[in-house]
Amino acid sequence: MKAVRRFTVRAGLPAPLAALATLATNLRWTWHPPTQDLFAVIDPQLWEQVGANPLRLLAEVPAGRMEELAADQEFLSSTQALHDDLRAYLTGPRWYQQRAEELEGGLPESIAYFSMEFGVHEALPNYSGGLGVLAGDHLKAASDQGVPLIGVGLLYRSGYFRQSLSLDGWQVEHYPVLDPRGLPLEPLVDRTGAPILVHVSMPGGRVLRARIWLANVGRVPLLLLDSDIPENGGEDSDLRGVTDRLYGGDQNHRIRQEILAGIGGVRAVRTFCELTGHPQPVVFHTNEGHAGFLGLERLRELVAGEGLDFEEALSAVRAGTVFTTHTPVPAGIDRFPVDLVQHYFGDGMLLPSIEPSRVLALGAEDNPGMFNMAHMGLRLAQRANGVSQLHGAVSRRMFGGLWSGFDVEEVPITSVTNGVHGPTWAARETSAQLGDVITSEIDDEKLASVSDLQLWRLRSVLRATLVDEVRSRLRAAWLQRGASALELGWTDSVFDPEVLTVGFARRVPTYKRLTLMLRDPDRLRQLLLHPTRPVQLVVAGKSHPADDGGKALIQQIVRFADEADVRHRIVFLPDYDMSMARYLYWGCDVWLNNPMRPLEACGTSGMKSALNGGLNLSIRDGWWDEFYDGSNGWAIPTADGVADPIRRDDLEAAALYELLGNQVAPLFYDRGEDGVPSRWMAMVRHTLATLGPRVQASRMVREYVEAAYAPAALSVGSATADGYQAAKDLAAYRSRLSGHWTHVRVVDCELALGDGTPVIGDRVAVHATVDLAGLDDSDVAVQAVVGRVDDTDELRDVTTVVMHPNGDGRYAAELALPYVGALGVTARILPRHDLLASPAELGKVVLA
Repeated sequence: MKAVRRFTVRAGLPAPLAALATLATNLRWTWHPPTQDLFAVIDPQLWEQVGANPLRLLAEVPAGRMEELAADQEFLSSTQALHDDLRAYLTGPRWYQQRAEELEGGLPESIAYFSMEFGVHEALPNYSGGLGVLAGDHLKAASDQGVPLIGVGLLYRSGYFRQSLSLDGWQVEHYPVLDPRGLPLEPLVDRTGAPILVHVSMPGGRVLRARIWLANVGRVPLLLLDSDIPENGGEDSDLRGVTDRLYGGDQNHRIRQEILAGIGGVRAVRTFCELTGHPQPVVFHTNEGHAGFLGLERLRELVAGEGLDFEEALSAVRAGTVFTTHTPVPAGIDRFPVDLVQHYFGDGMLLPSIEPSRVLALGAEDNPGMFNMAHMGLRLAQRANGVSQLHGAVSRRMFGGLWSGFDVEEVPITSVTNGVHGPTWAARETSAQLGDVITSEIDDEKLASVSDLQLWRLRSVLRATLVDEVRSRLRAAWLQRGASALELGWTDSVFDPEVLTVGFARRVPTYKRLTLMLRDPDRLRQLLLHPTRPVQLVVAGKSHPADDGGKALIQQIVRFADEADVRHRIVFLPDYDMSMARYLYWGCDVWLNNPMRPLEACGTSGMKSALNGGLNLSIRDGWWDEFYDGSNGWAIPTADGVADPIRRDDLEAAALYELLGNQVAPLFYDRGEDGVPSRWMAMVRHTLATLGPRVQASRMVREYVEAAYAPAALSVGSATADGYQAAKDLAAYRSRLSGHWTHVRVVDCELALGDGTPVIGDRVAVHATVDLAGLDDSDVAVQAVVGRVDDTDELRDVTTVVMHPNGDGRYAAELALPYVGALGVTARILPRHDLLASPAELGKVVLA
């Protein structure tokens, strides 16, 4: 018999225990061990059964036990102390407040952070993988640093799918039904207690409505929009199902989700701030292109509310928008048919005051039939970044066409390398032993005081914990596949707590190459079954439900791992999520990553392993390309230049086997008289000391503040002052520029070398004559450009110098010759305006 409706009843707490509700609903408990310990004391056995989830614990603990605790003075004292600690955490000044006092002009009072998923904790299953977990870590680190973020996204009633395996190893998905009332959420209500709804127009005169749920992530409010409400119609209503699943449905379903996240999300933020008195955000951070429609809603606000025209509003919106791209390939970008976008925006009801043609122009790409969400995101943001240094370079190449005429290095896309939230991902045992070494800034003395033997014992404890978890999960997975308990005795001896343990866990798109380790099954079998230096391998990951190719890769791994001779040394664990991930990051000695370079934008799983003393064995892609130093792990050689993907996989798999068998394993098993592998521990110690501070999300958030949020806030302040005068001036400037630019030209460029052959460092004069076609000298920047030249006279490794006007269109500059060998020089003309973040921003340049 099935229930026709699911609902959750929350526990009624005795008055003396009222503070427990606050502690349970503020998600700081997810990274605050003392709060977790307080709830564990209530009922240790039940605490384990409910997955260490305070809300579930409070819902299921017997009333008699709660009455007993209400009279327990020691427990009440502990509860009050933690409640006071939380209040101090939520209200006291932190790094951001101190930095605001140091900076002239201060820092923004509020920043909105939009993402399609947030992986804060498995207790709020609103994520699919790395993007969501990164967003969750961003919120948590912002809370710790005191950064005044407001998170904005959607609440998916089925979350992402749960994964199991069929008997033959094929991925099977099922979607749990989630009740928001059973999650650490509260509905946003008005002063009468009625739920507040946002409204978004749909074609045909319909309206999509969404309730706003609030999650408190420490100091950061997270607003999640939910369309599964009666106001959208009956249970089978298509509008009611807009937020049913994360990354589910067709393109029509997807664009509705993104319209709700972007346009509805801005409206939710406005409502939240009006209701609570929270400052309205002045900076908007778009985490990937999914929520890019938020910029359109902000344009509508300014056109309708401030009387600006479209170009004036665009100047103001761009000033306060930060766009982060996470994809290194065009196939990873959300694109919609233009006709579909026209369907939703064409009648003018969704965004009154904004011409549909303007919307379509923002998402234009080379294919005139497609609307590109990343292009719109970049056109609506004055500041953009990739998520590692390598990814920044890849992004500049991938999106360079939007800034035609500029060298790749000048494309205005920077990089902020991702980080991970140390308090979330460091094992308790690691924190107890090393303290701030793995959760904050490095403490060299603290690390030095820990002996190799102590570090080795720590690593051994974490490995043994992982082995226990592997056995438990593997047995449960086989039972779910249909095996009998009578035939699963072998699972009790799977894995060995003394054996070198390698982890590989991530999403399963093709480029991550889940099955690279299977290129030569015999060589892998030799590594797993080596008589004195065996390796054991734990693998996990989900394939997108529509990706049969990814599912086939999982099946290959599962079938190999099912073979009787190796099943004690290699396992595939289904249903990879945050709860499983922790055990893997804690206990694996080596974290394996072998994507097709450079298709991994960043990848943060190896960072979490490094926080616990794990060593990385990875292709030099994403974050590892810039953080690998030769002593904190191993870099798998790449077969760059090999066009045949099969041959490339063969070569890189062979390199992987070679490293594992001849370097990694021998180092792990090279033990001293005390049983400690001293050279291995030297690498562990070096990893903790060098990577510990660099992989932190606190470092990442501080970089966003300094490089993006603070300058964006200054730009907004300038653009909006005096009735948006500067935004109006910039719009007028852009209009004037467009009217003249096609006639602007460099008439000639001359280099005065003098007699003899110049020597590196010599200063030489450059002269140019330009025709500005009616523009003012102050409207442009004229630059001399010098660099190396090849046989086609193409410039590279360029250096630019500002040229100064001498009247009558003549410009001059003096520059130092930067290189030896064949050099070339030219001149160019660029736009110049105080509100431009870079000369390349408008994508306009005139070359000699």
